[in-house]
Amino acid sequence: MARVELVQVSRRYGKQTVLQPLDLTIPDGSFTVLVGPSGCGKSTLLRLLAGLDSVSDGAILMDDQQINDRDPADRDIAMVFQSYALYPHLTVAENLAFHMQVKKIKRSEQQDKITRIAAILGIDKLLGRYPRALSGGQRQRVAMGRAMVRNPQVFLFDEPLSNLDAQLRMELRAEIKSLHQRFKTTMVYVTHDQVEAMTLADQIVVMREGVIVQQGSPLEIYDRPVDTFVARFIGSPPMNLLEAQLVSREGIPGVACGEYWLPLPANWRDAAMHQGDKPVLMGVRPHHFHLADSPALPATVKLVEVTGESSLLHLDWQGLPLHVQLAGRITAQPGEKLSLAIDLSHLHLFDKESGKRL
Repeated sequence: MARVELVQVSRRYGKQTVLQPLDLTIPDGSFTVLVGPSGCGKSTLLRLLAGLDSVSDGAILMDDQQINDRDPADRDIAMVFQSYALYPHLTVAENLAFHMQVKKIKRSEQQDKITRIAAILGIDKLLGRYPRALSGGQRQRVAMGRAMVRNPQVFLFDEPLSNLDAQLRMELRAEIKSLHQRFKTTMVYVTHDQVEAMTLADQIVVMREGVIVQQGSPLEIYDRPVDTFVARFIGSPPMNLLEAQLVSREGIPGVACGEYWLPLPANWRDAAMHQGDKPVLMGVRPHHFHLADSPALPATVKLVEVTGESSLLHLDWQGLPLHVQLAGRITAQPGEKLSLAIDLSHLHLFDKESGKRL
């Protein structure tokens, strides 16, 4: 296990800056997930940690020792790739043993490690097969095993589940989390899938255009996104953002959205009093709506997606698109009117111009 720290690390390719100077601390034994849209710099950051690419400026420290100039093989870091990167001419057992053979580890020790790791990953019956005879999930388990036999201080995962179907992704996601809880090795995991980020991470680092936008625990980021980008990116379905206006009525701070005025909950009132009347974006997550008896927020149904345990409604409200997720199976038809209410305790407010949280 190791503590990893990036100090003003940046990466440029010619005149193009892929990573802006950034600081990041990855605690010893933590599971840190780098998440963001394609092109945000998360895989580049992982390659810098692995030594597969060099930093343009700044320093990478492992337990306070700078490792910028160390070769990848000397960093005590193992990486699991999206493409598995297995040797096709070697069996599963030979793939697992390859690094140990290079390091000239005793054969008895090699066999002990292979047997133990294969049993943990459930590939002990596949040791004689070649990669071409394995499924995608089995290949990814072998790739993970090849990294595990090295017993590194840090594991790096570069979107390892993106090539798998939904069922396998769920199974392997649980296995990766279980391995981390068992071995407590520092792990850094790259994904664009925010569900993976929420379920795996101790610490999430949200990136955009080479910059760290927000970092913290999954629930911190989900409950208090720093701006509209994070608010929309973390959460599935994404948060609704509605144009609104801070307006007080009879001394009560509230927010007016179209024809409707809603009193602000206590946790927002102090912030609203200091803002005055100003345009804002009101954020409401789809599952923080519920059906109401009174016509508080009448909306027109455009489409209903029923998944079994819940229903996602695509609605039109005052000409604005609205996405609402309700428990159970809703049988509403397109064109039907529904009355909605908002759980105001989960309201989010953002500055309309900057997109920053108030």
